[in-house]
Amino acid sequence: MKINRFVFLVILLVAITVSISACAQPTPQVVEQTVVVTQVVEKEVVTTPTPEALPYEGVEINIVTFTGPQIAEPLQRRAPAFEAMTGAKVNVITVPFSDLYQKILTDAATGTNSFDGWVFAPQWMVDYIVPGYIEDLTDRIANDPAIQWDDIAPFFRNFSASYNGHIYTIPLDGDFHMGYYRTDLMDTPPKTWEEYLQKAAEFQGKDLNGDGDPDYGSCVSMKRGAQAYWFIHSIGAAIIQSQGTSQGTFFTHDNFDPLVNNEGFAKALDIFKEMLDYGPPDSLNLDVGDTRGLFTSGRCALSIDWGDIGTLAIDPDTSVVADKTGAMILPGSTEVLDWDTGKLVPCDAGTCPYAVDGVNHAPFAAFGGWSGGINAASDPQVKDATYAFFSYMSQPAQSNVDVTIGITGFNPYRQSQFLNRELWVKAGMSPEFASNYLGAIESSLNSPNMVLDLRVPQNQQYQQVILDMALSQFMAGEISKDEAMQQIYDNWQELTDEIGRQDQLDAYLSSLGAK
Repeated sequence: MKINRFVFLVILLVAITVSISACAQPTPQVVEQTVVVTQVVEKEVVTTPTPEALPYEGVEINIVTFTGPQIAEPLQRRAPAFEAMTGAKVNVITVPFSDLYQKILTDAATGTNSFDGWVFAPQWMVDYIVPGYIEDLTDRIANDPAIQWDDIAPFFRNFSASYNGHIYTIPLDGDFHMGYYRTDLMDTPPKTWEEYLQKAAEFQGKDLNGDGDPDYGSCVSMKRGAQAYWFIHSIGAAIIQSQGTSQGTFFTHDNFDPLVNNEGFAKALDIFKEMLDYGPPDSLNLDVGDTRGLFTSGRCALSIDWGDIGTLAIDPDTSVVADKTGAMILPGSTEVLDWDTGKLVPCDAGTCPYAVDGVNHAPFAAFGGWSGGINAASDPQVKDATYAFFSYMSQPAQSNVDVTIGITGFNPYRQSQFLNRELWVKAGMSPEFASNYLGAIESSLNSPNMVLDLRVPQNQQYQQVILDMALSQFMAGEISKDEAMQQIYDNWQELTDEIGRQDQLDAYLSSLGAK
């Protein structure tokens, strides 16, 4: 009887509960709880790695760049996280910078195709575009909101990434030359190259870091096969180009005549040669890594470099000039080249319409910034994975951090990176230096007289072979200034005739937006 009564009570309770449930309407509280549960489940599905969530599982991509640690370091450091998210394994292969252009070209031209992605100088892209070696990324970019393409500064979008209206590379870095000076040694930076030499002479041989040893007025890389051929044009640009970006500084617009055998280029050679007097005794063997180390260790009053010194100067482990460094737009000139006569003329409203206080500045976009390109011959899924990796590297979540770390070699190239001073203060810059450093970058990028690097077929032969050879011989005293200019001029003319003068002229004018 007791069991039957208990069963009866249970049945009765269930019946009452069902009856109440049947009569009641769903309340907002129940619906809200259901939505919350759904959201939690969705979040878990997205963040929990599963075979379905790894779109490139089993895919392996090979990316080549130059021997670092700059540039290669962030690629290598972020590859494991990318693999965990996507399944794609990224192999970073490095070669000496002097070999990189030819390594990429030979690998693609011979059909070896051992590299799926290249992180390289965007000025070389034309030599990979014409034969069809590099993938057109226009549609991929258009369908990739995560890359935030419009946040990339227009200069790097339009020059470093694009050619003839198509996008071929993804910028990972923003490169152009700027100047650095010791704020504890001079109140204001030099405005002209003559002032640069004067200040360098003033501090040459003085103890600048308190270690008792004589130090240097100017530290600039002059090593053959490194970057000297860019530095000579950073000096010459302010003398040769004065009418705006579309004028250019390498060739004439009528017959593609080289602008290397005139009073303007001669003056640039004189300035570069005099820098030897105010630098380390082994300046002709110093690469940029060497001169950067000299500056951050307090041994240099002045330097010309890319944006790297700005971030290297705040590294507490290697720098003693964190609060003693200033950045500046490249020094300029009060006289410029008359293209018709080959003579120097004073700056005035006509000859130097963009001059500031009578000084013509022409910041040089040397190199243009390391960028990622994709081998068009790679397997489609491998190309997808390679694009995804370059996009991931360029996205603000990664790049906003990487551009503030000196070892990466990556310099700011997104508009948000120039505007958000907090990024830089958080990285270790004082608010004053952050404003100074980013201000020098902005004034360079916003200059209407910004100088574009040479971007015509075989530009590597013009600059890294012919120009570099003659320049190194001149700096070493093996040939005279006149012999150096004539050698560059003659060899550039010969190369142009081999390639095709009209084709080269058309490509040059197109790259300047002058056609």
